[in-house]
Order: sequence, then C-alpha cells, then structure tokens
Amino acid sequence: MEMNGEKQESSSVEEGRKGRMTLPLALVTLISAFGSSFQYGYNVSVINSPAPYMQDFYNRTYIDRHGVPMDASFQTLLWSLTVSMYPLGGFFGSLMVGPLVNNCGRKGTLLINNLFSIVAAVLMGTSEVAKTFEVIIVSRVIMGIYAGLASNVVPMFLGEMSPRNLRGAIGIVPQLFITLGILIAQILGLTSILGHVKGWPLLLGLTGIPSALQLLTLPFFPESPRYLLIQKGNEDEARQALQRLRGWDDVDDEIEEMRQEDKSEKEEGHLSVFTLCTFRGLRWQLISIVVMMMGQQLSGINAVFYYADRIFLSAGVETDHVQYVTVSIGAINVLMTLLAVFIVESLGRRILLLAGFGLCCGSCAVLTLALNLQNTVSWMSYLSIVCVIIYIIGHAIGASPIPFVMITEMFLQSSRPAAFMVGGSVHWLCNFTVGLVFLYMEAGLGAYSFLIFCGICLATMVYIFFIVPETKNKTFMEINRIMAKRNKVEIQTDVEQMMDLQTVPSVKADKSEVLGSDL
Repeated sequence: MEMNGEKQESSSVEEGRKGRMTLPLALVTLISAFGSSFQYGYNVSVINSPAPYMQDFYNRTYIDRHGVPMDASFQTLLWSLTVSMYPLGGFFGSLMVGPLVNNCGRKGTLLINNLFSIVAAVLMGTSEVAKTFEVIIVSRVIMGIYAGLASNVVPMFLGEMSPRNLRGAIGIVPQLFITLGILIAQILGLTSILGHVKGWPLLLGLTGIPSALQLLTLPFFPESPRYLLIQKGNEDEARQALQRLRGWDDVDDEIEEMRQEDKSEKEEGHLSVFTLCTFRGLRWQLISIVVMMMGQQLSGINAVFYYADRIFLSAGVETDHVQYVTVSIGAINVLMTLLAVFIVESLGRRILLLAGFGLCCGSCAVLTLALNLQNTVSWMSYLSIVCVIIYIIGHAIGASPIPFVMITEMFLQSSRPAAFMVGGSVHWLCNFTVGLVFLYMEAGLGAYSFLIFCGICLATMVYIFFIVPETKNKTFMEINRIMAKRNKVEIQTDVEQMMDLQTVPSVKADKSEVLGSDL
C-alpha cells in the first residue's frame, strides 16, 4: 500500500510538471491562432463597414464598362454573392481537411493554406486599381476556403500538441483570435480609420499580413507529435517534438499513451467520412458533434448582430455613434472568450456548454418580448440591449469555442480528420443557410424569429445534458472508453491488457470479431 501511495504521489507530481505552459507551446499556439484563426474572424466582419463604398465601386465600374448604371436588383445579387461566397468557400475548405492533414501533416496544411490568404489579399487590395469587382467575389471564395481549412486544422493541431490538463484552454485560443479578428476589423472599419471611400481596398488587403508572418515563423516549430508517431510511424521525431514542447526529456508516458492509441486503431486505418458515418463504434460521437455544430450556428448569433444596430438606435443611441457601440459589443465578445480560456479547465466543457446555450436560450426568449413591447414600454429598449449583451456572453463562453474542442477530444487519431470534415462542413453549411434564410425569416416573423433560435438553443442544451460527457483532464483513450459504453461496443483497451498477459492468438480473433460487429 505504501509503495502504491508513493507511486500515486510521484505520478501526480509528474502530471503537474507535464501540464505547464512552456514557451515553445505558447508561441506555436499564438502563431497558429494569429496566422490562421484571426483571419477567419477578420473576414467575417471586414466588409460590413465599407459596404456602401464597395457597392458604389461596383456601380462605377459597371458604368465605365457599359455606360449605364447597374440595375438595383443586379447590384443586390452581386453584393449577396460577395457576402455568401465566404461561408460557401468555408464549406469547400472543410471538405479539403482530411486529405491535406493526412498527407501534408497539420503544420504542413497550415503553411500551404497561407498561400490562399496571401493571393486573396493581393487580389482584393488591388481590385479598385484594376477596376474589377469580380476579383473581390472570387477572392471571397478563396478566403472562405482558407477559413474553412483554418477553422478545422488549428484546433486539431493545437489539441494534439497540448498536455491533457491544458487542452481545453489551448483549444479555446483559436476562438479567442476569431473574436479578436472580428473586433480589429470593426475598429479598422470605422469611418475615421479605413472604413471610407479611399481606405476600403487597404482594409481588405491587410488580411495577408498574418499569413505572411505565419509562413515565416511556423516552420521553426515542430509538427504534431501524434501525427508523427501514429500516422508517420516516426517515434524519434515525435519524441523530439514532445521534448521541445514540454521542456524536458522524460516524455515516456505520453509516448506510451500514443502507442496504445496506435495499437487500438491499427486495424481500422484512416476512416473516411463515409466509414465514419456508418461506424457503430463512433455513432454517438458523430451525432454529438453534428448537434453541437448545428446548435452553434443555428442559435441566432448572426441574427443578434443583425438586430444589434436597430436595438441600439431604438434605445436612443445616435446614428453616428452606433458603430462605436458595435465595437464595444465586439470587445465584450473578446473578453468573455478570454474568460473561457481561464475557466474551462476548472469548470469543465459540459458546464460551459450548458451555461452558454442556457444564457442564449433565455436571452432570446426575453429579447422577443422586449422587441415586441419596446414601442409601448419605454424601458424595454434598454432591456433589449441587456439581452444582446447576455446573449454575446453566453455564446462566447460556451456555444462558440467548446464544440471545436470537443471534436479534438471525442475522436482518436484515425477518425479525427474525418470528424473535423463533418463538423466543419455542418458549421459552414449552417452559417451559409442562416445567411440566406434569416432575411426571409425576419421579413415574415419579425422579432418572433428569436423564438426559433430560443427553441434550437433549448434542444441543444437538453441533448448536451443527457448525452455529452465531461472530457476535462482525460486522455483521448479514456474519453474513447466512456463513449464506447454509450455506443455499446467492447472497449479495445481490454484487448491490449489481454495482450500484456500474452494471449495474443485468442485476442486477435476476439478483436476481429469486435471490429466485424462494429462495421
């Protein structure tokens, strides 16, 4: 008993030592998030402020070519394409995740992806000089592909590099930089900075700078150790990468954990999206990711931002000052996401997901009431502002950042790329759908649109409460065991324990039976 006590004490000391944030890990996190995730957020909101000047440029270009002004309906179509091509490109980018990360690695994919951003930045920045608005629309597709890859690959890359007790915090950093990108685009888009007739091409072109910085600095950091060992079979490089990231030489425990994961997946190989969708052993993980991603995008975040300006105007904010209030909402978004980074490891993923969707659900319900009564009850417009702020807080602490963390944690190495392809595709398709449908919803239902979002938040919250487990401070194999029970499949780790007892022949037969029944 004494020896066991000593073992536990030494292992807990070791675990505490291995969980620290080292300088290489911090730098690769910041470089990956700033060079990739930041631009996802930046390009979400960069065209909002200069929209009138860009549409005027579309019209002037058309007049120069044809001698007559552009038809209003055609201009609306062109602007709709400019906005909607971004999430559509994101969907196509998500479909490219699996082939690229499996063949080029996580770091290699991020480096290749920078080329999309740099090309699009140059095209958008020179579009006015070249007198071509078509280039802007094409560039929005290219930036969408870039964002689709970045939004999936960065969480995967950082999740695989992080020690388990920092995995949640580091996994939220990409979302933090997405919100920071939105905020910086809002600030630079102010009419007093670059949101004016001469400044908008530069505003669009600045998106290439973070990519150029990442292209210059990321090659000096290691590839994902899990990719190197499990997918490339290179234990020496994986060990060196871990030693550099952890700051010491003793990384045997993590190497052993990767070996166990590798053994348990040897006979599966890399799962395609089709195999993932039909594989019984990952059924509930897949359903959970789809539900969380749909809940994230269909919960009304775009609608709240759309309504925000009108809500502030009705509360008495002057038209000239609305843009500054919008920036302040962006700042709240950043601060709350930063708070999530610090509390996710203490409170856990489930609590933040439930609290986040709960706040969104409640605020949507009250906002419906407030918007309908604001013409008759004077203080209801102020209640609307409070609801918007509470909604942003809820989305920032749970609904926005946690689902991508959960994809990393709920899937093992062989299925993770396919899972990110599915999750990312759902994320971007729902984003695209909301962009198309919301204007019609708003025209038909008005403020009652928020009751639909309230229902979606409630349904997502109920699902998470009953189905999604807590993954805080657990290894990927431990999480896999928890989900195996829900999927009613045998736990493959048991097979490995039998191997240790030198019953190899019988085990192989058992293992093939298990896999056969699963497939």
